Formats: sequence, C-alpha cells, structure tokens
Amino acid sequence: QEILKAGKIPAEQVLDNAQYRAVMKGVDVPAGIYAHIAGVDLVRAGAGEFYVLEDNLRVPSGVSYMLEDRKMMMRLFPELFARHKVAPVQHYPDMLLEKLRAVAPQGITDPTVVVLTPGAYNSAYFEHSFLAQQMGVELVEGRDLFVKDETVYMRTTQGPQRVDVIYRRIDDDFLDPLAFRADSALGVPGILKAYQAGNVTLSNAIGTGVADDKSIYPYVPEMIRFYLGEEPILNNVPTYMCRKKDDLAYVLDHLGELVVKEVHGAGGYGMLVGPASTREQIDKFRQLLLAKPDGYIAQPTLALSNCPTFVEEGIAPRHLDLRPFVLSSGKCVNMVPGGLTRVALTKGSLVVNSSQGGGTKDTWVLED
Repeated sequence: QEILKAGKIPAEQVLDNAQYRAVMKGVDVPAGIYAHIAGVDLVRAGAGEFYVLEDNLRVPSGVSYMLEDRKMMMRLFPELFARHKVAPVQHYPDMLLEKLRAVAPQGITDPTVVVLTPGAYNSAYFEHSFLAQQMGVELVEGRDLFVKDETVYMRTTQGPQRVDVIYRRIDDDFLDPLAFRADSALGVPGILKAYQAGNVTLSNAIGTGVADDKSIYPYVPEMIRFYLGEEPILNNVPTYMCRKKDDLAYVLDHLGELVVKEVHGAGGYGMLVGPASTREQIDKFRQLLLAKPDGYIAQPTLALSNCPTFVEEGIAPRHLDLRPFVLSSGKCVNMVPGGLTRVALTKGSLVVNSSQGGGTKDTWVLED
C-alpha cells in the first residue's frame, strides 16, 4: 500500500491484477516474509551483461532437478569432483526446512511442517514428493488436512496432529474452496480463516503471484529503491508495456524483432519470439495485441549466452538461463552455491522451459 500511495507503481497494476488477493489486507504474516522461496531467472547477454529475466514467487519449481543433476554428475564423473572444489548444493533441503520452521506461528517452538501437493497427476509431483522425503516431513493432499477452531490438523493413524507450517505447491485459486474456487477439491476448506488468525504459516504467502506478473516486473527496480534505498545490482531487460499507447505502437511496428509475452504466461507458453516466427505467427500476435494490449509486454531479443551441450548431432552450443533459489526467514537470506540451469535443446531456440522441450544442467560454483 505504501508504494502505491507514493505513486511508484500505478495502483491498477496491482489492484486489478488477477493474482491480487484482497483477503490478505491486514494479515500479519510471520516475520513479515511473504516469499520464503524465490526463483529468480538470470541470463547473460551481449558483452557479458547479466539481466534478471523474470521473478518466480508464487510456487517456484525446479530445485529438485538442481539436486538430481548434481547427484548424477557426481555418480558419472567422480574424477571431476576430485579434481575441482565444487561447492555443495545437497544441503538445500536442510536449509529449506530450517527456513520453514523459522516462520512458524508465534509461540510454536517445535513446529510441524508439511508439503501440500495437488496430487500425483500434477506435473511437478516428483519435486513435491522428493522435497518432502529429503526434509523428512509429511507429503499431504488437501483431503489429508482439516480445519477446526481456525487451526489446521493432519489426519494420522494416531489421530489429528496440528500443522503449523505448510509449504504449499497449490495455486491460490485452489487452496480454499470456501474462499476462492468453490469447485476445488484440491484445497482445504477453512484454511484461509486459520491463516488470517495467525494459526498456520503458508509458504509462500497468498497473493505472491502478483510478483510473477510480467507487467509488475518493470517496477521491481523502483521497489528496491523505495523499500531499501539502494540501486539494483542486476538490471532488468528493457520492457515495453503494451497497455501504454506509445509502447504498443512501437511493438506493433517491430514485432519481427521483439519477444512478446503474456503478462500471466508461464512455462514458455503464450509468447512470440519475433526473429524465429513465421509471418502467420506474427500476424496472429498482432491481432492479440490489438484485442488485449494490457495482457502483453515485449522485450528486445537478447543474444543469450550458450554452453556446449550433448545433443543428437554431438556437442553443440545451446542457449541457457540460470534460476538460483533464494530462501528467506526474516532472520537472514540464504541460497546454495548453484541453481537450476535450464538449456534449450532445440538449435537456435531461446525458450529453455522444460514444458517446451528444454533440459537442465548441473551448475558449479568453485570454492577458493
């Protein structure tokens, strides 16, 4: 509210956002932390400039691939790790559990932490079960939990057990059928009331999806200046806001040169990479922009860095990005020395998402 009142971000960008949750007004989240886990996508372009490509604060995924990539590399090439001082990443689950326990409701000294999954049919279910197993906590679905007297309980063979911290991998809309989508069978009826009462911590907080919106992304440097009084170390990619008349006119005139993205898009869907698109695809996006300009942003096509990649034709260069995972608890901010490196396996492609055929690589940070 402070930054909106100061006029640093247009109020409609937040208040009219599909991910904005008015139910969070007045909710005092533990330690003031809304995003306990953040995935920040970084790219290197041109003459070595680093850019933040986008932020992932709702339910950032992919950390299990970081851990599995390291495990497989150590198994396949043990001599490389004997020769080089590669900083470890295997302690991420311990660090995550420590952060989750640190944001338990006030007065809870030995919190019960669970991972809430939509179920086995979710595309990221492997990661949900993997992290629960690695942290030594229960993996639960909505049907395993219930709310009584604004407190969340887990059904166990020994009877109900109170739950204090929920690492939820379910979107806001499906979290509580009494507050959001009434047809959701994935969530827990009444969990919002328990959350508002301060009897359970949700990680990440409800409403953090606003920060994933690509129309909010251009304002992040101003947020840093406003709240921290500091200049951002990493730059944003220059961004055209198609809801602005002049920006829209420029984008329409240069569609063949730009990358156009849906503001709510994810997984590499709903985007146009101008230089790699056909005339038919460009014309289709022109109509989409004219019909709903506020649903899109556009950015220059960056000359993303690449790395040698083993593909069908042998070793060849492929474009990539890096997603480090940042953990916050109010006491400190931590990250493991590594991250999820995503690589576009198709020749010339700039889309690294696994849903679009991308792969992953182990990421090394060398110790002194």
